[in-house]
Amino acid sequence: MSIDVCKAAIEGTIVATSFAELRLNQALNEYGPDTEIAYPDTGYELPVISGLEGTKVTKLGQLPRILNKFKKNLKHEFDFENAKMAGELTAISAEIIEALKYIGDEDPYEDEVYTGFVSDGVLRELGVPLVDGTIPGIALLVGKARSSEEAAELVKDLQGKGILTVLNDQIIEQLIEEDVKIGLDYLTIPLGHFTQVIHVVNFAVRAALAFGGEERGDYEAILTYIRDRIKAFVLVLGDLDEVRIAAGMAANHLGLPVITDQDVQEVPDWFVTEKDYEEAVLLGLELQDIHIEIVDIPVPITVGPAFEGEQIRSDGMYVEFGGQRTPACELVKMREKEEIEDGKVEVIGPDIDDIEDGDKLPLGIMVDVYGRNMEEDFEGVFERRVHYFCNYGEGLWHVGQRDINWVRISKEAVEKGFTIEGIGHILYAKFKSEYPSLIDRLQVRIVTDEDKIDEVLDEARERYTKRDDRMRELTDESVDVFYDCTLCQSFAPDHVCIVTPDRVGLCGAVSWLDAKAAYEIEPTGPNQPVELGECIDEHNGQWTGCNERQYKESSGKIEEVNIYSIIDNPMTSCGCFEAIMAMLPEANGFMIVNREFSDQTPVGMKFSTLAGTVGGGNQTPGFMGIGKSYVSSPKFVKGDGGIRRIVWMPKELKEHLRDDIERRGEELGLDNFYDMIADETVGETVDEILPYLEEKGHPALEMDPLMG
Repeated sequence: MSIDVCKAAIEGTIVATSFAELRLNQALNEYGPDTEIAYPDTGYELPVISGLEGTKVTKLGQLPRILNKFKKNLKHEFDFENAKMAGELTAISAEIIEALKYIGDEDPYEDEVYTGFVSDGVLRELGVPLVDGTIPGIALLVGKARSSEEAAELVKDLQGKGILTVLNDQIIEQLIEEDVKIGLDYLTIPLGHFTQVIHVVNFAVRAALAFGGEERGDYEAILTYIRDRIKAFVLVLGDLDEVRIAAGMAANHLGLPVITDQDVQEVPDWFVTEKDYEEAVLLGLELQDIHIEIVDIPVPITVGPAFEGEQIRSDGMYVEFGGQRTPACELVKMREKEEIEDGKVEVIGPDIDDIEDGDKLPLGIMVDVYGRNMEEDFEGVFERRVHYFCNYGEGLWHVGQRDINWVRISKEAVEKGFTIEGIGHILYAKFKSEYPSLIDRLQVRIVTDEDKIDEVLDEARERYTKRDDRMRELTDESVDVFYDCTLCQSFAPDHVCIVTPDRVGLCGAVSWLDAKAAYEIEPTGPNQPVELGECIDEHNGQWTGCNERQYKESSGKIEEVNIYSIIDNPMTSCGCFEAIMAMLPEANGFMIVNREFSDQTPVGMKFSTLAGTVGGGNQTPGFMGIGKSYVSSPKFVKGDGGIRRIVWMPKELKEHLRDDIERRGEELGLDNFYDMIADETVGETVDEILPYLEEKGHPALEMDPLMG
């Protein structure tokens, strides 16, 4: 007998709401109405309530009114519209139940495998791959599969497709039983059980607020954003109780289709039955218009973005290359057609069968490319893809680039039959599938022979030097077009990056050459040339062409943009930025905070709160998202005084940029400028860092007033 999902959803909502009221009353009696309540590491307190209802909840005593407000929407008429509204009330109830767990405990799941609440930092970390299509969509798996083996096959299928997979309930334990890799590093997030499913809902709501720039309480705008832009679907597995169905209706309310392996009275395209798990995934992709390009790669491991964050420790490593342990390099080089045998993968030197567990070998990854539309300027762009493509392999680990790369192959991968030659097969398949308009022929040579690695290194370093010399010639003055980047408009519809030779995109991943290559690859894609036109303000970096493009891409909201200023009509910010700059008037300078830093900053806000202020395609004078490498540019906020204005940044970021800061300081005649910049070890408030800046003689203190 099939289940009436609309009737069950309303009955399940009554159960969920009663439980929320019970827990809320218990908390009020135990802690009192003035007790602070909020999820950790977010600028949106309780995001579902904050977004849909608009109240900035800070106290426990605010919740009864909000719950009662949503209860008024519950009707006992068993149709789809009322079932969806019941699902919304279930979501509000789940938000309250979960939030109560965080009173006095920032990590209630510390001793569990579950993540619970997903922080703003993770949301923004996933922002770039979600908008550029590396992660093509999201699947929420709820319940228990028919068997742990089928659960493992289902999740492996999703991981291979690059889908961000979010887990709730018993399927988590099934995957652990089958030793399936789960966690953020594998794009497979185990939220937890029961009401922890709400964390995928508040993830979606925060995307609307952070990336879409929607306002708290703008109910219709937030729901429209999620329905139009969040490509996600839900698989509900195993026995269906009323509360689980109510949660499914909450997903329907947000525009997410639900597919179950149980017999139900279907709501076509919204709550449907499909008992074959492989077909259920395909149906979810179809319903959400998610397109996956399947590439057949002849290796015995799973290959996909889900494994990009995988770590291989020394005790899990079979062999490693480079990393200051052995000579290593990687080079993508354009060659003539006759020099390339398309598809050839050759290992010159020992492979897995010739070595022992724990060995260290030299490594030269040489990718030879021919294409009628290929240009030498694209070599470095392609070379950086070696890092990503290698890390897509389950049991492969890659860091660094050029001649400071470091690669490991795990014991687990070797046990499955993976070889060094397999690296070449992955690179061939991924390059040919991702760049078909530029790459006609490609071959891979992998050198592991100690007697031949020096020759390979010499060739690579000669090429690196040639490229570096070319890059030094590229300045904003040396080109007549910039490029825009509208990748993030899938999340932040009014934002556009203007990428120049001297200013990388906010995400740090798109340089001028990257954008140029992307335009050559896909002339109608998200990177388009911007003819500069007339220079209006050379000092602040304003051109008629940039203004026209900004006006068009922001739907008429932004009329002027200065590429070199944070104070006067700065560039808009999306939400995928690597770091945020903010003005500190008391210190006559700027602070910079990277997304990895979670503590307080001298501007009085943490990164998560700042990001909520800056993101969403807004032009916010005094605040701006940036890519980290922009700090080393000669054009870095040139209109506001440049690098001399930096007075504070987290120690980790400061160390990361040390060489660039010291080099720029020397170029500007600033002795020991690196040491003049305060960090959190000096203080996290303006009052704490000012004495340090004065003691060090920081140049910002002697410059013209920022707001003068």
